[in-house]
Amino acid sequence: MASVLNDTSKNLMLDALAAVAVFVSAHDDDPGTDGSNELSGGSYVRKAITWNAAATHAVTASNTPALPIPASSTVAYIGLWSAESAGTYYGHADVTDEVFTGAGTYTVTSYTITATDA
Repeated sequence: MASVLNDTSKNLMLDALAAVAVFVSAHDDDPGTDGSNELSGGSYVRKAITWNAAATHAVTASNTPALPIPASSTVAYIGLWSAESAGTYYGHADVTDEVFTGAGTYTVTSYTITATDA
């Protein structure tokens, strides 16, 4: 039996995720289910992300985290984590590849997570 959840249920789940998925990471290849392929080196560090309250079964970022990217790196995915280092990995978004020949900054200008029925 499959359930169909209403927006109230979906918003509740998204707000719970937003309360713990509070850092973003940059990855040069698919992070899979464990957050692999995260960039490292240089001044790279995960950055904090904040969220608006969920509405209409979606939650959107309320800030624009700026990740310091090491030279000779490509940003292909943005991941979600519970902590600045180590922590629990929650998932990722595929983004348009951005190649950095020199050190630079990748700014997450928007991030939306939606909940839909299977």
